[in-house]
Amino acid sequence: MPKQTWIVDQKDRLDTFLSTKLQVAKNQVLQLIKAGCVRLNGGACSKGGVGVKLGDVLEIWSIQPQESQPLSLPPLDLEIIYEDEDILVINKPPHLVVHHASSVKEATLVDYLQARGYALSTLSGALRYGIVHRLDKDTSGVLVVAKNNASHAHLATQLKSKQMGRYYLAILSEPLNNPVSVACHLGRHPNNRLKMTNLDALRTPIRGGKMSKTHFVPLITGTNQTQLICAKLETGRTHQIRAHLESLNRHIVGDPLYGQKDSYAGRILLHAYLLYATHPKDGRKLLFKANMLKDMLQYLENHFEGMSWDGLESSIGDLFGSIAG
Repeated sequence: MPKQTWIVDQKDRLDTFLSTKLQVAKNQVLQLIKAGCVRLNGGACSKGGVGVKLGDVLEIWSIQPQESQPLSLPPLDLEIIYEDEDILVINKPPHLVVHHASSVKEATLVDYLQARGYALSTLSGALRYGIVHRLDKDTSGVLVVAKNNASHAHLATQLKSKQMGRYYLAILSEPLNNPVSVACHLGRHPNNRLKMTNLDALRTPIRGGKMSKTHFVPLITGTNQTQLICAKLETGRTHQIRAHLESLNRHIVGDPLYGQKDSYAGRILLHAYLLYATHPKDGRKLLFKANMLKDMLQYLENHFEGMSWDGLESSIGDLFGSIAG
């Protein structure tokens, strides 16, 4: 199994030493330790606060998933945007759950990756091998997967520090008049546990929830007041874009949970278009774009006459300069 090895060059705490060497936060080091991926002088470690001294040998192991019976999976066309020994970047198709949960009874992206023999990190546990961030089942677009635990820890820290960022494209059933940012505490809706909502705006505000922020910029308005917009995430909460749009009385086409049942029943027209990050091993600046899929392109062609996709694509990143600083 692949591993990284260091010889301790000064007296220190284990978590402090590894945090410096891996260039990740201590909480990510503690997750590695908890997952059983760190060894000191050949023995397993259970605590980050243990002392290390000059000459001690530290190893981080990328533990591979246990062998399991091969799954019988339906065919899936999975577009690989980029791959190296540390990360895999894909264009996730719609109608595909990213990882297993108690309510999930169908094949997931993790199942397909394992069936195809990809090495995946184990830092998030057996149900979420390799998954650093996720997309909703019916959301398509760019998704980065970690192949080992060191890469996973580094990417997770980038998400938290905003070194990793994401731009989404969505088609709304009603237009936004101007660029707008939404910042609020998101939590479960008190009357519908399937939904997230702005807890700050409730008639009787509920304490708690997680702070969330999204920037929205309208791109072009089509027929019947449909509109293509771009959304820039500052945080990554469950259903964040959908819940923030609902707080503006706007909804994504094909989203019956937050909007209304409309004539389009294909899926929610939300696409993760662009992701930027730093390579977890060599520090290179990375930028990945996921081509919009056929169903969403067809909707645009039918409802946005004369739209210049090439022109919009080249200017999407620049549109956020005035509001996303």
